[in-house]
Amino acid sequence: MQVLKFGGTSVASAANIDKSCVIAMKALEKGPVVMVVSALGGTTDALIKAGRTAETGDLAYQEILQQLEQRHLTAAEELQLPPAPLDTAAALITDAFLELHRLCDGIASLQELSSRTLDRLVSYGELLSSQLVELHFHSFWPDTVWADTRQLIRTNSRFGNAEVDIAATGRLVKDFQARYPGDSWIVPGFIAADAHGTTTTLGRGGSDYTAALLAAALDAEVLEIWTDVSGMMTADPRLVRSARPIARISYQEAMELSHFGAKVLYPPTIQPVMQRGIPLWIKNTFAPDDYGTLVEVSPPRPAAVVQGISSIGNLTLLNLEGSGMVGVPGFSQRLFAALARERINVVLITQSSSEHSICVGVNSQDTAAAQAVVDEEFATEIAAGRIEPLWPETDLAIVALVGDNMKNHPGISGKLFGALGQNGVNIRAIAQGASEKNISTVIRAADVRKAINVLHEAFFEATKKQVNLFILGPGNVGSKLLEQLARQQPHLLEKLGLQVRVVAIANSRHCLVDENGLDLTAWPEELAQAPAQTLEEFTQLVIARNLRNSIFVDVTANPAAAGIYADLLAKSVAIVACNKVAASSDYAHYARLKSLSKEFNASYLFETNVGAALPIIGTLNDLTRSGDVVRRMEAVLSGTLNFVFNNYDGSRPFAEVVRQAQAEGYTEPDPRLDLSGSDVARKILILAREAGQVMEMADIKIETFLPPACLDGDVEAFYTQMAAHEAHFRALYDAAAAAGKRLKFVARYADGRAAVGLQQVAPGHDLYDLRGKDNVVLFYTNRYVDQPLVVKGAGAGAEVTASGVFADIIRAARL
Repeated sequence: MQVLKFGGTSVASAANIDKSCVIAMKALEKGPVVMVVSALGGTTDALIKAGRTAETGDLAYQEILQQLEQRHLTAAEELQLPPAPLDTAAALITDAFLELHRLCDGIASLQELSSRTLDRLVSYGELLSSQLVELHFHSFWPDTVWADTRQLIRTNSRFGNAEVDIAATGRLVKDFQARYPGDSWIVPGFIAADAHGTTTTLGRGGSDYTAALLAAALDAEVLEIWTDVSGMMTADPRLVRSARPIARISYQEAMELSHFGAKVLYPPTIQPVMQRGIPLWIKNTFAPDDYGTLVEVSPPRPAAVVQGISSIGNLTLLNLEGSGMVGVPGFSQRLFAALARERINVVLITQSSSEHSICVGVNSQDTAAAQAVVDEEFATEIAAGRIEPLWPETDLAIVALVGDNMKNHPGISGKLFGALGQNGVNIRAIAQGASEKNISTVIRAADVRKAINVLHEAFFEATKKQVNLFILGPGNVGSKLLEQLARQQPHLLEKLGLQVRVVAIANSRHCLVDENGLDLTAWPEELAQAPAQTLEEFTQLVIARNLRNSIFVDVTANPAAAGIYADLLAKSVAIVACNKVAASSDYAHYARLKSLSKEFNASYLFETNVGAALPIIGTLNDLTRSGDVVRRMEAVLSGTLNFVFNNYDGSRPFAEVVRQAQAEGYTEPDPRLDLSGSDVARKILILAREAGQVMEMADIKIETFLPPACLDGDVEAFYTQMAAHEAHFRALYDAAAAAGKRLKFVARYADGRAAVGLQQVAPGHDLYDLRGKDNVVLFYTNRYVDQPLVVKGAGAGAEVTASGVFADIIRAARL
C-alpha cells in the first residue's frame, strides 16, 4: 500500500488535478494507492473569511461563497468529465454551497461563530475537492472508492485542533479496508469526527497528518507528500536563492526542521510513520521527476555537518528574573504550569546557571495573555520584590541549525556565532538540546533574512562568499573602480570565491539601487535617470537593506560622507574610504571609528588615504602589530607635488606645470589643497596616528612655499597669482639647482612631532631620484635603525587610486 497526499496547490485547478491523477496512476503500477486530497488552494482561508464576515453580520459572505462555488463549478467543467459524472459533480457542488449559505446565514443571525461550527464550515473544502478528484480519477481507474475520513479517523471533541484516538482510528481503517479491498482510495484530508459523529479538524497541516495516520494504520510501504517544491531545502528558498534540496534526511532532523519553520511538513505528521519506520518522500507535483527528499529512520551519513537552516518568526521572549529565585525549587514548574493553563505553547527555553533568571519563547500573539497569567501567578513574589515583573521582548525570531552530524562535532557553535557576529546579528538567547541535533538562536526578526543567508553561506557554500557594495562617489576615481570591478568579477568568483555585487551607486544628486546587483556596463545612463536621494537617505538605505557582508565604499572628499561612518560601523557595515576626512579629523573621532570597527567586527580600511595604492598603511600596521616601534618617518606623500617639482625647471611657468598636473588628474579639483601642503599634512597625521601617536591636525607644522596671495580667491585667481609670482618659484628652483639638489615636498615625523614643507634634497638620499608622480615612505624603527624600510611607487592617478580602493574591498571581504 502507498499513501499519496496532494496539497492545495497540487489540486488548485483542473490542470493541477490532472497532474496529480497522472502521478497516482503511475504509482498504481507498483501497488494499491490511497490518495489524500487537500482543499483547492486558498479555499480553507476563503471559508474562514466567509464565516468571520458572517459573524459580524456583514452580508459580504454571500459574495465570497458565490465566488468559491463558481470556482469549483469551473474546475469541474475544465476537467472535461463525461456528462453523467459532470452532472454529479455539479449537483454535489450546488448542494454543498446551499448548505454553506444556510450555515453562514445562521452564523450571521446569531453573530457567533463557535469552533465547532467553524470546523463544519471549513470541512467542505476537502469534501468537495476529494470528490471532484474521485470523479475524474474514476474515468481512468474504475476500481476507485471515495472514503469519508470522518468515518475513518476518530478524535476527541476539541474543535479546531482535535486529538486523534490512534487505536480507534486503526480499527476503523482496517474495517474499511476489509469492506472495500480495492486498490484505489481517494479521501479528504484535514477532517475527522468525534465519537458522536460531529465533524472535527486536525489543525494546521491536518491533511499531512491524515495521510500519516492512514499510512500507519495500513502499514504502508511509503508515504509520499506531493507539494509545490522539490523536497525539504537547506534553507527557505524565498530567503536564500542558493538553497538546495536535501536528498535524504532522518526523521529526527525532519522533525527539527519542521518545528523550526520549514513549511513543507507539519511536525505531528511525522510521528505515526516514524513510529512504524515507514519512509516518507516529499515530492514536487510540478516536477515529478525531481528526486525530492526521502525521510528515513537511518539515512546514509551525509558529508555535511549541518543538514538545514530554518526559522520561526513572530516570537516573544518572556524573561522572569530575580534574586528570590536562586536556590528555591518550583519556580520553573509554576511558570510552565501557568502558561499551560492558558494553552500557551512554549517554543524555546533557556535558564542561567545562577538560577537568577529563566527565559521562554512564545508566539507573539500570546504575549499579553502570557504576561498577565505569569504576573498573576507570581504576584506575591513580585509585591515582595523577590522577583521582577515579567518583561517581554518582542519582534524576535528563532534561527536554528539542524543536523544529526553536529553531535560531538566541535566548532559548530563557534562558527555559527562568529558568522552572525561578523555581520552584526545580535543573539538574544541560545538553546541547544543534549542530543546536539539543533542549535537555536534568538535574533531580531529584521535580521532573519541576513542571518539565514550568512549561515547558509558559512555551512553550505564554503567556496563562495557574497559581498554587497554600496559605492558613494562615481567620479574620476569611482568610475575607474567600477570599471575594474566589472572586469574582475568573474576572476574574483573563480579564484577567490567572492561574489562581489555592487547593489547601489550614489552621487550628490541620484542613487541607483538593485539588491540583485547592478549592471556595471550601463550604470552611468541609469544613474542619471535614478531618483534623487540625500546622503542621509543613502545611509538609511544601506542600513535598511541589512545585506550580509555589506561594504560602504566612500570615493569622495566630502566631510558629510565621512560623518556617517560611525552609524554604519555600528550596524556592522564595513567601511572602505578613499576620503581622508575621517582619519584626519579630531583624534577622538578617529579613535571612536577604530573602536567601533573592533566592537562590531566591521573593517575600517583607508589605505588610499596615503599613497594611493601603495601598501603604506598596511606595512605600518604590520610593523606595529608585530611589536616594532616606529621612531621616525620621512616621506614624499603628494604625487601632485612630486610631479610638479620633477617637471618644473624654469623653462616654462610654474603655473603651467600645475595646470598640466590638474589636466592629467593628479590634483584635487582645487589644486591649492595639494600645493598648500594641507593634504600632505593630513597624510602624515594619519601615519603618525597609525603608528600609535595621539596627534591633532594643529600639531602638524606646515611650511608653505606659496606666497599668501596665491591662497586668496577662487581657482582661477590662484593660477593668476602663481603667474604673477613666477619669480618666487624660479628662485626656489635656482637655489636648489645651484646647490646640486632637487626640490621635494617632504613630510617628517620623529619623536612625536611632525612637519611638512619644501626641502632641497641632496644626491644619494632616498628621496632624490623620486620621479614622476611617485610617492615614497622611509620607516625608521627599532628593527630598521640605519637602513629604513622603504615603500615606493606611483602615488597618484585615478586608475592607481581605484586599484587601491579595490584592494581594500577585497581585504574587507576576506576578513
